[in-house]
Amino acid sequence: MAAKSPPMLSILLFSVFILSSSPAPAIAGKCNKDDKKALIAIKAHFNDAYHFASWTNTSACCDWYGVECSPDSGRVTGLYVIQDNLVGTLPSAIGDLPLLTSLRFHKLPNLTGSIPESITKLQSLSVLILSWNSLSGPIPSFLNSLRALTVLDLSFNLFSGAIPPSLSSLPNLLALHLDRNQLSGPIPSSFSSFPSSPDLYLSHNHLSGPIPPSLASSPFDTIDFSRNNLSGDASFFFSSSNPITHIDLSRNQLSFDFSKVNFPANLTVLDLNHNMIFGSIPAEINKLTGLSDFNVSYNRLCGEIPPGTVTAKFDEFSYFHNKCLCGPPLAACK
Repeated sequence: MAAKSPPMLSILLFSVFILSSSPAPAIAGKCNKDDKKALIAIKAHFNDAYHFASWTNTSACCDWYGVECSPDSGRVTGLYVIQDNLVGTLPSAIGDLPLLTSLRFHKLPNLTGSIPESITKLQSLSVLILSWNSLSGPIPSFLNSLRALTVLDLSFNLFSGAIPPSLSSLPNLLALHLDRNQLSGPIPSSFSSFPSSPDLYLSHNHLSGPIPPSLASSPFDTIDFSRNNLSGDASFFFSSSNPITHIDLSRNQLSFDFSKVNFPANLTVLDLNHNMIFGSIPAEINKLTGLSDFNVSYNRLCGEIPPGTVTAKFDEFSYFHNKCLCGPPLAACK
């Protein structure tokens, strides 16, 4: 199987993430007293941990490690607490930084508890990344009040319960990462009504039931619903007019006739391995010249792998363990 190419949005977000992990440039003499009070409360919440050693009264709070300020006003616009052994919960004082546009608590394995409701005061917040922590409890429905959000990343935590349908009302969302948690229940049918059709990452959870067919009506670029307990038909994603480029539905219990699908013209990633998909591989797959990742292994497919330049790009691991699929790179058809 060819190596996966991450969606362009993820690459851009990663680049922004790396740049934002460095201390912000100094804004000499500027430090809003209310912002400073909130930051000191956050430091105290973590018992003055060494991570906050630069947060002292001898320097402006805009010079503190992990703090980013507006160059014009000196107000705090970014807070980054990243990769440390801090012990505790998310401080409610983060809600007292009203001009925050970017908030990241990332790779803090001892950060536990739930998301405080005070976060709803951050009405300018565009990027919220609370990933690779040990946060738990349900994903709060009050997150839908953060109307400026473009990125919501709660991946790699211990969140459980159902996905709040109200998240679909976020008007500017470009990426939703709820992957690598313990979420259960169905994918909300309301996810077909996102105003901005964000990239959806819901993999590695305990989601069950059918995928809502209404999702096919939204122009998503990326969906990753892999490694759940989803069942039923997902063929509605396959339409030549669908603008989607990345479909990963692997390791579920999906069942539909693959021979009847029409491929989205711009498809670059299609991973359907470990399902119960039957039928044959349509010859039209060889028209997908941009396809870089393809896997239909561990299904119930039959017939000859249609010869062509696209199917020839992938090795046996993309095709093996099917009912009676044959032809190169598998054994010859009898």
